[in-house]
Amino acid sequence: MDKFDVTIIGSGPGGYVAAIRCAQLGFKTALVEKYDTLGGTCLNVGCIPSKAVLDSSEHFYNAKHKFQSHGIRLENLQLDFPQMLAHKDDVVQNTVAGVDFLMRKNKIEVIQGVATLLSPGSIGVHGTDGVSTTIETKYTILATGSKPGSLPDIVIDKKRIISSTEALVLPEIPKHLIVIGGGVIGMEIGSVYARIGSKVSVMEYTDAIIPSMDRTMGKELQKSLKKLGMDFYLSHKVTGAQSTDVGVTVTAEDTAGKVTALEGDYCLMAVGRKPYTEGLGLENVGIKTDKGGRIEVNEFLETSVPGIYAIGDVVKGAMLAHKASEEGVFVAEVLAGQKPHMDYMLIPGIVYTWPEVASVGYTEEQLKASGRAYRTGSFPFRANARARMNDDLEGQIKVLADDQTDEILGIHMIGPRVSDIIGEAVTAMSYRASAEDISRMSHGHPTFYESLKEACLAVANRAIHI
Repeated sequence: MDKFDVTIIGSGPGGYVAAIRCAQLGFKTALVEKYDTLGGTCLNVGCIPSKAVLDSSEHFYNAKHKFQSHGIRLENLQLDFPQMLAHKDDVVQNTVAGVDFLMRKNKIEVIQGVATLLSPGSIGVHGTDGVSTTIETKYTILATGSKPGSLPDIVIDKKRIISSTEALVLPEIPKHLIVIGGGVIGMEIGSVYARIGSKVSVMEYTDAIIPSMDRTMGKELQKSLKKLGMDFYLSHKVTGAQSTDVGVTVTAEDTAGKVTALEGDYCLMAVGRKPYTEGLGLENVGIKTDKGGRIEVNEFLETSVPGIYAIGDVVKGAMLAHKASEEGVFVAEVLAGQKPHMDYMLIPGIVYTWPEVASVGYTEEQLKASGRAYRTGSFPFRANARARMNDDLEGQIKVLADDQTDEILGIHMIGPRVSDIIGEAVTAMSYRASAEDISRMSHGHPTFYESLKEACLAVANRAIHI
């Protein structure tokens, strides 16, 4: 029987980061993964491949629509879709290889197979070679992630009704892609295919896209995506999806009961993800889950069974790779007797469309609902010199600050490279900066990120360039 100090089940961005931090802290560490590649959903079929095709489709769109204004003329521009997917695969392979290297560097034992909890201190692993082994461990970290969700009575057949996984390996560019769900996944993948020629129709149950983010961002993003030709059916409840060998029909009702039927060749189910704990043996040790299937944990991310912890998509909170990684580090340091801290309000949310959307802290809707007095300042990228140079004029940065103390409560942005600019916002809010603090800092010119300074100046009606 192999014995370890810490055993992590699942090698996604929560699991493999937890393994590395445990090893750094001196724990004898094992990482169990049922697939033949490390990295979980994020590296293999989620974050990394989706962003690769997002970038590729944006390059194509810019070449087709923006290059001429820069004096660059391209004749007979064509898209090599198989090569686009091949580039994506190459990015994934290199990224996964990097994780393999990190496991060897940190002397982490990687065990391939399906793990099942047998008792609080033992784990059974059924290997792909058919051989079963038992691991004895002092601590266990569950990091098994999530899988695509669906709607009642609609089955993802992986042929015509697909999840994000299948959407990244389609054999052809859809003529008409119907997207069920106006959240992050639906908007990212929908925008990829809209840029390269697909008709894209989005059906969303609520009255806005990316509804969990600040509503200003959703309105701005919808305007931009409409320019790509995307159609939106908001406040529509999907009632069914029927597929054939050649296409799919999706039906939905609006709030007045009017029925809409759309016919396409593919339907992307993008209504969220659900925790994946099947076959993990939670019942063997008495670990509890909530109504949503999430593992219940305390403030230290420990389950109801002492010594067993859970992180990432299987516990409450946003299903984000970087949130899972932070939780992995947090648990490792708790096990080492340290006193780490996590502020879930300071975990940024990012949508990698173009323009990009990024957000951290409270939304304006949350502040209004709580009755907290606040001031707001915003600055449009149209007034930013670098944005004009790049023909990226859409979007804005909005800053929310406490009315009395000026402490920044939330920063929300849509525009070019805001996935990078949000880093300054997180840093500032982590140290409880005021809008005045950022407005007093020197920002490079011309840059995209100086728009954040202008938005902070606007909180006090002092913006310079608008």
